[in-house]
Amino acid sequence: MAIKVIAQRREVKLGKNPGMKFVMRPDLYVPIAEKKVFQEASTHSGISSGVIKAAWDAAGEVIRTWATEGHSIPLPGLGTMRFGVRSKAVANLEDVKTNLISVRRIIFTPNVEVKDELKNTSIQITCLDEDGNVLKRVTSGDSGDIEDNENENGGSTDNGSGSGSGGNGGNTSGGNTGGGDGGDDLDKN
Repeated sequence: MAIKVIAQRREVKLGKNPGMKFVMRPDLYVPIAEKKVFQEASTHSGISSGVIKAAWDAAGEVIRTWATEGHSIPLPGLGTMRFGVRSKAVANLEDVKTNLISVRRIIFTPNVEVKDELKNTSIQITCLDEDGNVLKRVTSGDSGDIEDNENENGGSTDNGSGSGSGGNGGNTSGGNTGGGDGGDDLDKN
């Protein structure tokens, strides 16, 4: 299997060097129906798809409840999930108010196996001109580095295990600081 990416030539008007450039975007995948997921899990496990759906629905309820109570929830075989917020930092106690929160977040930390799967999956790039004609196809030769959202420096890992507070997809405390708006993360954890 491979991750498919399109690099299409188009005019870029913003930035330091505007002009015609190849801009990458994921190739659109067809969403998989929920029913198909349950059927496939049933085939792999020998458990009926109805039982799997009932268990999944129950797990979803528990995950939502515990996440809203501030817990980091293990998602078996995938990683962990928790809720958090992005907010502005202030120096004075009297300035701490709810209007500092700019967005609520769902934070997913994949486990080592999921990171390794992504690292070892090739990327196929199809290069298109501005009219959609195929110019060439390229298969990845990159290092397979994975972005580590839990790394305080916003960097990446090359071993799939992470080096920030998120580590191996376990429970995390705090969060990465900074971000696109220059604010701090205040996570419920």
